[in-house]
Amino acid sequence: MVKPIPADRLARRCDPSAFEFATTADLPELDEIVGQDRAVEAVAFGIAIRQPGYNLYAMGPEGIGKYSLVRQFLLDRARAEPVPDDWCYVHDFGDPRRPRALRLPAGEGHRLKERIGNLDRELRAAIPAAFESEEYRNRRQALETALKDRREGALLDFERRAAGRGIGLLRTPVGVGLAALRDGKVLERDDIAKLPAAERQRLATATEELEDELGELVQRTFPSWERETRAAIRQTGEAVTKRAVGHLIDDVRRHYRDHAAVLAHLEALEKDVVANAEEFLAAAQPRELPSLLAARLEDGAVFRRYQVNLLVDNAETAGAPVVFEDLPTQPNLLGRVEHTAQLGALVTDFTLIRPGALHRANGGYLVLDARRLLVQPFAWEELKRALRAGVVRIEPLGDRLGLATVSLEPEPIPLATKVVLVGDRQVYYLLAELDPDFLELFKVQVDFEEDVPRRPATEQQYARLMGTIAARAGMPPLEPGAVAAILDHASRLAGDAERLSTHMRRLTDVLREAADRSTKAGQDRVTAADIAGAIEAQRRRASRIHERSLEDIARGTMLVATSGEVVGVANGLSVVPLGEVAFGRPSRITASVRLGDGEVVDIEREVNLGGPIHSKGVLILSGFLGGRYGRSRPLTVQASLVFEQSYGGVEGDSATLAETCALLSAIGEVPLRQSIAVTGSLNQQGGVQPVGGVNEKVEGFFDVCAARGLDGTHGVIVPAANLPHLMLREDVVAAARGGRFSVWAVSTVDEALALLTGLPAGERADGGAYPPGSVNGRVEAGLVALAERAREFAVLQPVPAPKASPTRAGARARARRRTPAK
Repeated sequence: MVKPIPADRLARRCDPSAFEFATTADLPELDEIVGQDRAVEAVAFGIAIRQPGYNLYAMGPEGIGKYSLVRQFLLDRARAEPVPDDWCYVHDFGDPRRPRALRLPAGEGHRLKERIGNLDRELRAAIPAAFESEEYRNRRQALETALKDRREGALLDFERRAAGRGIGLLRTPVGVGLAALRDGKVLERDDIAKLPAAERQRLATATEELEDELGELVQRTFPSWERETRAAIRQTGEAVTKRAVGHLIDDVRRHYRDHAAVLAHLEALEKDVVANAEEFLAAAQPRELPSLLAARLEDGAVFRRYQVNLLVDNAETAGAPVVFEDLPTQPNLLGRVEHTAQLGALVTDFTLIRPGALHRANGGYLVLDARRLLVQPFAWEELKRALRAGVVRIEPLGDRLGLATVSLEPEPIPLATKVVLVGDRQVYYLLAELDPDFLELFKVQVDFEEDVPRRPATEQQYARLMGTIAARAGMPPLEPGAVAAILDHASRLAGDAERLSTHMRRLTDVLREAADRSTKAGQDRVTAADIAGAIEAQRRRASRIHERSLEDIARGTMLVATSGEVVGVANGLSVVPLGEVAFGRPSRITASVRLGDGEVVDIEREVNLGGPIHSKGVLILSGFLGGRYGRSRPLTVQASLVFEQSYGGVEGDSATLAETCALLSAIGEVPLRQSIAVTGSLNQQGGVQPVGGVNEKVEGFFDVCAARGLDGTHGVIVPAANLPHLMLREDVVAAARGGRFSVWAVSTVDEALALLTGLPAGERADGGAYPPGSVNGRVEAGLVALAERAREFAVLQPVPAPKASPTRAGARARARRRTPAK
């Protein structure tokens, strides 16, 4: 008979005397990452290698410290790296829809923006002043006077020639005209009618010819002269503007002699200023202009094309940038072009281009949450596109959605950024399986350990780690007992007495709550009682459903027996996960048997409540049953198994051992002790395999038994392979130490049957039979009895006559029976 596990093996408790400090304040701070050597090596490799596609994916469960490790490494590395260049967008005077990108050394972008801004202000003052100069006024006046004199001379010459032909030139406020003259006086219509016909004809011919000549003069010659004069005035204005602005632009140009792109932009800017000097003149008196133009001049919209849009400013950056983008939408990653409303329409210009996280992280590192990235429309595809092409291309989201909005096409910016995705393993493996680009772009896998071996050296590191967390958060230091308690809790979170959880967030939460209790109690340090109180408080806050489950069992709503013996009924154990907490719950597993063909019916699967792993466990049970008892004769039993009062899904194979015991009890009519619960997986040879959640399962049955009163008969059977995983609560360990509760570890189904029945399981003798009083003997006897009944039933029942088959196969069979044998 298997003996109960000793109480000291039900949980591994850390000895506070192993720590040689008064409080963790005596320990040096810990800067290294505990237990994540593989992840540390991967991050160091991924950061150091500078080849395309070697971006990183840090994977592990939430709260394990992925962000902390990545952040620490990136910040340390970034401090030693050069500061990346600044990036600016400027107006393209040749194609305003495609702003040009300028690359400048760190800090120079800000200086260029200031210098161009100062230049703009100086131009607004210098150009109007130049056009108000005496020199310009005199030259313009001379040109205008020359035009006037030229026009007047042409008209006088025409007037003399017309007068010689009896035609006079009439000048009116609205223009010039022709009229017949006699003795220097204009002839009226009546006077012309009195003239001889020949004279009238001569005057008409002269008038017609002179009208053509005058039209040529007024409509062609004069406008041509005016255009020439305007061109001369314009050239004069350009010359004046060049003299006014040339030295101002040269002052900016001399700072960028080694930057060809900036010099080219300044040259284009100078040409545009010279060509559009009138706008500067109009800006000096905008209120005399139409309201729309005046408004644009007042808010500077006309002169925005001369500004510099400083997209990325690294003037204050120390080392390479490290950017954590919390909301990785497509605009937040790649930048966007904003719009303003103007007269009911959306308009934009290059000054409304805004940077994305890739711009800010250019030359450094960008950290993104994988799940948040994948749920944003177009974000993942655009990120891959940028990494493949090596450039950041700003494209309005409206273009992807088919929205017609006037927008820009900024020049793409070269990209040199190391991207780190942080997420869980499921996302990594799904991307690796379904996205052909993923492994090409994220070649470095950073896999975080969820737990580490529990060794003395590791415990000392954890002590320093807890002290470091407390010191940096301004919490009281921990005494050795508190460190020991939190280490025990770390093993409990790992579900393994020989390992420690690396789930830093949950450990830190316990530490914070314990520190709060300590501070409220007026203590200067965190004690073991504070840690225990914080853990219990967390359990209490999450225990509502667990307590309601215990109440239902206590009231008899959920039928779970903890005393007596019943045939075909076993207490199985399951785990109910609720967020970050889980609790164990006993379930009544029943089996019934009848004559049949050896089939074991899984009722849960029949009604689609059983998962595939649970169904697999039942099939393994069937294989075990046939292999042990069906070698010498066919099984004539049909059995059904069910989790009683189970109204949700059932998954997992941890109840296979309990189901097997219930089934064998029903076949052999051997009662099972209800004071013992069972958990364990089974293989086809009858070996018991380990299961998950063993601590929660044992404690769940313990809580039920403790509520009804422990009498020393209660306990739980667990797989022997789960012994290293036992980290039971202190009240469970105390009850076991006092003999009021037991935990047994079994390796085979026979050991579990012996505990549940109080009978020996029995082994086959040389003749192949089990001992008659053993469990296996009674099971085999039950199967023999069922076989005898099946045989009797077959003899008593008449054999039915074969029915004619309407199928072709049946017709062929009848034909063969009619054909005589050769």
